[in-house]
Amino acid sequence: MPPNIELLTAATPNGQKISIFLEELGLRYTTTAIDLSKDEQKTPDFLATNPNGRIPALIDHSRNSFRVFESGAILLYLAEHYDSEARFSFQQVDEHSEMLQWLFFQNAGVGPIQGQANHFYRYAPEKIQYGIDRYQNETRRLYAVLETRLASRDYLVGKGAGKFSIADISTFTWVRWAPWAGIELEGFPRLKAWAERIEAREGVKKGLGVPGGEDQIERLRRDPHVEDPFKGWVMKGQEEVRDKHGK
Repeated sequence: MPPNIELLTAATPNGQKISIFLEELGLRYTTTAIDLSKDEQKTPDFLATNPNGRIPALIDHSRNSFRVFESGAILLYLAEHYDSEARFSFQQVDEHSEMLQWLFFQNAGVGPIQGQANHFYRYAPEKIQYGIDRYQNETRRLYAVLETRLASRDYLVGKGAGKFSIADISTFTWVRWAPWAGIELEGFPRLKAWAERIEAREGVKKGLGVPGGEDQIERLRRDPHVEDPFKGWVMKGQEEVRDKHGK
């Protein structure tokens, strides 16, 4: 019986990680698009899968509707259950450990820091140059770590030139969104080439189009002044937190 996987997602870097991996695995899956502007990630049905109210989330209906949240945990879940030949992961213990290290580097470093750069650069109601500089510079520092790692290899993990894995998928979706945070990749030529190499993959191209077709980075590439579809949702969320906690 083929897998019956439901992906609850939106076209953000964390959401795109999972749709890319599902496409690369060639798994059968359905998509439930979550409209962030309508707070669909805060509904009781969604919170039953992810109590943190964030996308992505996954329901594996072929395994008693087992539910998984947090993008890194979802990648590892899919690798454990559906990548038995280790095409995008590693069975050798040291390589597996290296994969986890770079996966956590993204989840604990690149994602949160670049997310703050996004916020101060695009969404803060008042321009706070210190915040912009602080998080853009720290993002660049993390990019420099990746640039060094790619000095003599094509991918982040594996012997020799390395092997395309979930560590690359997890990091790629954020690096690809660098312009959203006001950061260009021209100063990181190896990282730029790595991102372009990954984006050329057919599975990646398909995954980037989930759930609704063309994503914001394609629009931004065509028009640097593209309307930001996330701004209303981000600011609404900030106002709700302030009102709820009186701050």
